Amino acid sequence: MQIKPSTALRDQYRQIAELARRSGEPVFITENGEADGVYMSMEAFEEREAMFRHRDLIYAAELSRLSGEPVCTPEEMHGRLEELLRAHEG
Repeated sequence: MQIKPSTALRDQYRQIAELARRSGEPVFITENGEADGVYMSMEAFEEREAMFRHRDLIYAAELSRLSGEPVCTPEEMHGRLEELLRAHEG
């Protein structure tokens, strides 16, 4: 974990951006010794957002299952996908 004062963000932006890109980790910014913000590379941000979207889909699927909505086994799903592929091909 990297922690930098807010003045470093202003004075050393390029170095902080490179540190975030190289490490893949967020850089925590402080103001007067207190946590104030976080800087991260776009790649790390997009990866994090994708992980959150994926987790949301998993949670939604689990809530559906717990609420009694019909589910299928992996074998049933494979069969359904095979049917869709055959229908699409011919």
